[in-house]
Amino acid sequence: MRTASGWTAVVLVGLGAVVAQAFGRFTYSVLLPAIRNDLDHSNTVAGLLGTTNVLAYLVGTFVVGSLTTRYRLLTVLRTGFIFSLAGLAAAAVAPNAIVLGVALFSMGFGGAMIWVPSPAIAARAVGDHRRGLAVGAIGGGVGAGIVVTGQLARVVRERSGDEAWRDVYRVDVIIGVLIVAAIVLFLRHKEATPTGSSGPGAGLRRLRQMPGWVGVTGAYVAYGFSYLIAISFLTSRLEDDAGYSESLASTMFTLVGLGAIVGGILMGVIADRAGDRNTLVVGFCVFALALGGVLTGVVAVVVVSAVVIGLMFGGLPSVVIGYVVRNTSATDFGPSFAAATFAFGLAQVTSPQLGGFLADLTGDFTIVFVVAIGFALSGAAMSSRLQAR
Repeated sequence: MRTASGWTAVVLVGLGAVVAQAFGRFTYSVLLPAIRNDLDHSNTVAGLLGTTNVLAYLVGTFVVGSLTTRYRLLTVLRTGFIFSLAGLAAAAVAPNAIVLGVALFSMGFGGAMIWVPSPAIAARAVGDHRRGLAVGAIGGGVGAGIVVTGQLARVVRERSGDEAWRDVYRVDVIIGVLIVAAIVLFLRHKEATPTGSSGPGAGLRRLRQMPGWVGVTGAYVAYGFSYLIAISFLTSRLEDDAGYSESLASTMFTLVGLGAIVGGILMGVIADRAGDRNTLVVGFCVFALALGGVLTGVVAVVVVSAVVIGLMFGGLPSVVIGYVVRNTSATDFGPSFAAATFAFGLAQVTSPQLGGFLADLTGDFTIVFVVAIGFALSGAAMSSRLQAR
């Protein structure tokens, strides 16, 4: 049987990331209003379900940090698909919030097992001077998946109402099975079985051996805070504070997804040429400017800002991941990146609660975006500590 190599392998890994991230994480965000209206009409329960998915992702990164010290990256990735597909299938028939919560947990856990090994597998399928582009292509695939699942959700709800939200997950399952079948049949990754130390602290020990680990981890955490605050409260800011219609605010959110499609690829190419440090410093500053543009409420400015937010949403993590790939060995990448992703996951768990608290405290979302801007600028500061190349 002929197996995939080079850029074909990158495409397969990118499609796998669609299952892990676009289907397993962001489909729920798109369907949240429909799920809330159909199941229990509770925003609190809907929020808890979303947190369940993020917490599972956090747990998954902790587990992956140990698994990648003992098992090949491709083995871990394939195992993750079992959890992701099982979660999608359970969501497709979920009769109540409890079953859906279990499904979302399975998706989040599997998503971490898929996402952590993906960059190294993709990057090492191509030449050293194209690794940033390869990692960026994975982020582009996630952006495309977000747009597809978002449009699918819109069509299903318009034709069949909120009760049909499970149909979106059913389509996700069908697409996911086809993608996983292609990956199992054709994707290969040459790697010796890891023999290093394992245990709960193995990932952190490997990460601390990487040059610039404090700066790149700090930048990743800053990104986690700033991007999730922006994504979570963008439409709320525009509708509640700027007076946008639901349709116009949703259009701005779609522009974020479109920007994310090319953001990873664009930033990956720039990083290959200008270096990771320079790309991250400038990228975080541009991200802060775009967040400020949202605060203006001016439609033309917000249109540009939404696209730029999407570019940075897809691009900044690709550069961070590319840095880790360049500065770790094949055996050290998995544990190192898992440890960095665990810190990133902590930011994801706490940032929505922080944003919601500040919005309730002040009565609008201005301070929420000011805080996101502050985190973006702190990401630039942390990135400046990296060595130039």
